[in-house]
Amino acid sequence: MTPDQPKPRRNMELALLLVALVIGIGAQVLVGLSVEDEMSRRYWISGGVQVGLALGFHVVLRLRAKYADPFILPIVVTLNGLGVAMIHRLDFTPDYGGVADRQLLWTAVSMVAAAALLIWLKDHRRLRLLTYTSLVVSGILLFLPIVPGLGEEVQGAQVWVSVAGMSFQPGELAKITLAIFFAGYLANNRDLILLAGKKIGPITLPRPQDLAPLFLGWLIAMGVLIVQNDLGNALMFFGLFVAVIYVATSRISWVAIGAVLVAVGAVLAYQFVPHARNRFDIWLDAFNPELYNQLYGSHQLVQGMFGLAHGGLAGTGLGNGNPHMVSLANSDMIISAFGEELGLIGLAAMLLLYLVLFSRYMRAAVGTRDHFGKLLAVSFAVILVLQVFVVVGGITRVIPMTGLVSPFLAAGGSALLANWLIVAIVLLISHASRRPIQSGPMLNTTGAGASGTEDPLRGRHTDSQIAAQRRAPAETAAADSTTEASGGDR
Repeated sequence: MTPDQPKPRRNMELALLLVALVIGIGAQVLVGLSVEDEMSRRYWISGGVQVGLALGFHVVLRLRAKYADPFILPIVVTLNGLGVAMIHRLDFTPDYGGVADRQLLWTAVSMVAAAALLIWLKDHRRLRLLTYTSLVVSGILLFLPIVPGLGEEVQGAQVWVSVAGMSFQPGELAKITLAIFFAGYLANNRDLILLAGKKIGPITLPRPQDLAPLFLGWLIAMGVLIVQNDLGNALMFFGLFVAVIYVATSRISWVAIGAVLVAVGAVLAYQFVPHARNRFDIWLDAFNPELYNQLYGSHQLVQGMFGLAHGGLAGTGLGNGNPHMVSLANSDMIISAFGEELGLIGLAAMLLLYLVLFSRYMRAAVGTRDHFGKLLAVSFAVILVLQVFVVVGGITRVIPMTGLVSPFLAAGGSALLANWLIVAIVLLISHASRRPIQSGPMLNTTGAGASGTEDPLRGRHTDSQIAAQRRAPAETAAADSTTEASGGDR
C-alpha cells in the first residue's frame, strides 16, 4: 500500500468500539450497583448482547465497507448503550417497567437490519433508482396513522399505527424515503433548477414544472403531519427540504424563502391548529398554574426543567435522581433524565457526541464523488441535527416543545430502527468517498452510471462501437500520411 492510498482504519474503529462498550455497559452496571446493590445475571446477558451486536456489525464493515468512517459506529454504540442504561434505570420506578428489555430487543433488530442493508445494498447509488418510488412510499407511510382502525392518538398527536397490539410510528421511516426522494430528484434536475427559469433581479426563479414534484412531496408531508398534530416532524421535514435545496443550488435565497414560510406557517398554525396554539402558550407561559394543571399542559415541561436544575453541574449520579417525576421520561424527556443524573457536564458530553456524529455525516457528504451521495448524506446530517435541536430546544424552552425523540437514546423501536438504517447508508457513502478510485461505469456521476446501474447495451454493441471509435483516428492519420507520400492533391 502506497502512502497516498487511503487506509481502512478498522483497527482504530475496533479500539474506539471497545471504549464505547465500556461506557454503555459501565453505565448500566452503575445503575445496578446504585439501585439494586448487586449484579444479577441480566446484566451479564445485556452486556453480552451489546458486545456481540457491536462486534458483529464491525465484522460486517470489515467485509463489506472496510473504508467506511471509523468514528460513526463507536459514537452510535455509545449513545445507544447510554440510552439502554437510562431506560433500565427508569424501569425501577413505579411508572415504568420492562421497557429496557424491549429496547435491547429493538437494538438487536435495528443493528441486524442495518447490517443486512450493508450486505444487500453494496452501493448507495442504487437508491437513486427509487427516487419516485420513495415519494409514493413516503405518502403511504404518512397517511397510515389517519386510516380508521390503524391510527392511535398519543399525547394529542396521531402518529402511531397499532397492529396486533404492537405500535409503530411510520413517520420515522418516512424521513428516510423523503430524503432519498429529495436527493434523487435534485441530483437529476439540478441544472434545470439552476439555469431554466425567469430571472428577477439577482434571483433566478426556477420553472414551476421543475419544482412541482419537490413541492408535491413537501405539501403531502406538511398536510398530513398538520392533520396528525405532529409538529416536530413537520418542522424537521420542512428544514430538510430547505437545507437540501440550498446545498443543491448554493443559493441563499432559498434559506430566506424558507424563513419567510416558517414565519407564515407559525402564524397560521397558531390561528387554526389548536394543538399548535397550546404548544405556543405553554412555551410562552409555562409556569402559569392554569396551563400547568390542564390536560396536555405545561406539567411535563416544568418538571423537566426542575430536573435539569436539580442535576446542576455534576448531576446526582446514575440511580440517585428522580427522573420518573417527568412524564415520558424514557422517551420524549430522556434528555431531562440525563441532565438530572449526569449534570451539565455529562449532558454536554453527550451533545458533543451528536456534534461529532453530525460532522462525520457531513464529512462523508464532502468526500463522495457523486451528487446523489452528497445530497443524501447531507439530508441525513440535517435530520440528525434538527432532531437534537428540536428536542433539546423544546426541553430548555428555546423553542416550543414538540414530539420528536433523541436519536439512539429514547425508547421506541421505530425511531431506533430508522436511525440505524440511516447509519448503514451513511457508512456506505463514506466507504465510497474514502476507498481508492476505481474505473468503471459505477464511477460516473452523470448518465447511465449515475443511478448505480450499468448501461444495458454495454457488452453487446457498445464495446465494439467504442473500439471502432478508438481505431478511427489512427486509420484517418494513416490515410493522410499515405496521401502526403503520394504527392497530396493533384
